[in-house]
Amino acid sequence: MSSPLTDLFPHPIVQAPMAGGVSVPQLAAAVSEAGGLGFLAAGYKTADGMYQEIKQLRGLTGRPFGVNLFLPQPEYADPSAVEVYAHQLAGEAAWYTTELGDPDSGRDDGYDAKLAVLLDNPVPVVSFHFGVPKPQVLESLHRAGTFTLVTVTTADEALAVERAGAGAVIAQGMEAGGHQGTHRDLPELDGSGLGLLALIAQVRETVSLPIVAAGGIMRGHQIAAALACGATAAQLGTAFLATPESGANALHKQALTNPLYVRTELTRAFSGRPARGLVNRFLREHGPYAPAAYPEVHHLTSPLRKAAAKAGDAQGMALWAGQGHRMARELPAGQLVEVLTAEIEAARDALTPGGGAR
Repeated sequence: MSSPLTDLFPHPIVQAPMAGGVSVPQLAAAVSEAGGLGFLAAGYKTADGMYQEIKQLRGLTGRPFGVNLFLPQPEYADPSAVEVYAHQLAGEAAWYTTELGDPDSGRDDGYDAKLAVLLDNPVPVVSFHFGVPKPQVLESLHRAGTFTLVTVTTADEALAVERAGAGAVIAQGMEAGGHQGTHRDLPELDGSGLGLLALIAQVRETVSLPIVAAGGIMRGHQIAAALACGATAAQLGTAFLATPESGANALHKQALTNPLYVRTELTRAFSGRPARGLVNRFLREHGPYAPAAYPEVHHLTSPLRKAAAKAGDAQGMALWAGQGHRMARELPAGQLVEVLTAEIEAARDALTPGGGAR
């Protein structure tokens, strides 16, 4: 079934935008060159830093690509809770011989400045995380020739996105690695999100927008299943994190398949917002006490995470990963797209009458 999404990029594989230096231009270019849709992550970058990466990516590929933005967050955090958490982290700062970050380093992630860049220098696709952009923002991007997507974790969020005028939704199941893209961060909802296939079904019955499936997808047959459930494409993050083009720290890449890390968990320990990562020492010790305070906690722990990485200590790093992390393959990004594509076709053939079903 044709849609604006399939017309723009007919291949069903989208590389997730992973903030923190993972989704670098080399990774996005490799995916786009292989026929998928590569993505840059503008989160935690300055507007100029984002612009420079876009320029670099355009020098590497002439194919479509996307840029992801974080929505500014409302001021609802309890300052006293952040202060208490800072006291708890004092021992970590002493251990890594660094200072804690300033929790009041900014809430909007340079959102308006980044939007201005993307309107002056339009890119093919822009996606949004942590909320719904204003309708006039989506309309401005549409007039600039940019296709827009917004991450949702419930059918109600998808309905809000449709009403705002976005081009498509990214349905993110709770299996996904990294930050959950919930529009409201409610502590009582921690860990109660929908699995991907249930979410796709509910979103499909609620809105008419194209759906990009995201959450724990590591193999082509999982993509085929998502497409069969009504998705138009699938977004993979952890699967591309392990590729050589990824900007992830080597310790992070190795941890995905290291038997030491047997499971993932949703935690606020590193950022103050629910995010799925490999269970390590920092997550176990501090996760139960981290307040619902994003981006304050993110700013607070940033120096600790950098110091842990510099010290080669994966036990102090934010090892974001989806539930399928043990299935990561250390393949070049372009080759991974090819392998996934072959697996999709094999899954479709197996489901076709006379096509190999047993």
